[in-house]
Amino acid sequence: MEDQAIVRERAQNIWASYARKFEPMQQATRLEPVPNLALERVGGLAEAKDEIQTYACAATDPEVYSRWGTHPPSGMLLIGQRGVGKSLLARSLASLTHTSFLEVAIPKLVLEVIHRGGKVGELMSGWSQTLEEMPPLTVLFNELEFLQAEELGARRPDLPVGPVMDFLLDMVDRAIAAEDVLVVGSTAHPNTLRHAFSQPGRLERIVEVTPSFPGDLIATLRIHAADAEKRAGRPLFEDIDWASVVAGPSPPSPGDWVHILHAVLRRKARCEAAGEQASPVTTEDFREEVERFKKTSSRLVAASGNYV
Repeated sequence: MEDQAIVRERAQNIWASYARKFEPMQQATRLEPVPNLALERVGGLAEAKDEIQTYACAATDPEVYSRWGTHPPSGMLLIGQRGVGKSLLARSLASLTHTSFLEVAIPKLVLEVIHRGGKVGELMSGWSQTLEEMPPLTVLFNELEFLQAEELGARRPDLPVGPVMDFLLDMVDRAIAAEDVLVVGSTAHPNTLRHAFSQPGRLERIVEVTPSFPGDLIATLRIHAADAEKRAGRPLFEDIDWASVVAGPSPPSPGDWVHILHAVLRRKARCEAAGEQASPVTTEDFREEVERFKKTSSRLVAASGNYV
């Protein structure tokens, strides 16, 4: 295995050389040369984690598939609501397989390509060449159902859907064809995602990412609470009744719960900055913040029912 410092520098240099030539890629991608997110750091999601470990064999132990008379899936499609951990699972896959991690924000890429126009052929040729030159890589195409993504705000009938689909499918195909590249797609809107993405030879392994209630939510909160205490270097929480905290109708996603946890901690930080007595976080502190979250969220719901 290459030294991590060498991998980091090589990946950064190769990707920067490509991205600086094409503004859409510069704006819509994020490269993590040496990711470090163990699967255990993702709360719950046991079935989805099992799928990630199975797909990881394509990079870590590829011959095991042939010993069982099969072959690795060409790509994986993660489906689930916003904030359930799809991107975290893809990052964990990269960490597990010791590959660099490239996240492509599809809605932003689509808008950038349309607004800036031109050079699409050169962009795609450079995409293929760059993937071949990069160290082993995991690519996440995040939110392939770009028409319903929150980044667009609402449905956009003005977008040239046909050419955009051709562009995206070509991009996915080239990533799958590249050597030493694991390909993951994700969407929060599987019901309207074009079936072309999940055809054999593309993102053929479909994995549902649905947290179990309340266990996965509690696991997520415990992990992030421990992380906060580690950063602070001291205890921050009383004995929290996590089951009571997450109880109630229409629980937020794990991502929302992480935001709630940090909102509680920030409120404590503000109290301390104001010279007030800031006691450790209690179950009641969480309940109060949950009520604030519900109240503000009810004001930010579009006609489709999605947060915007």
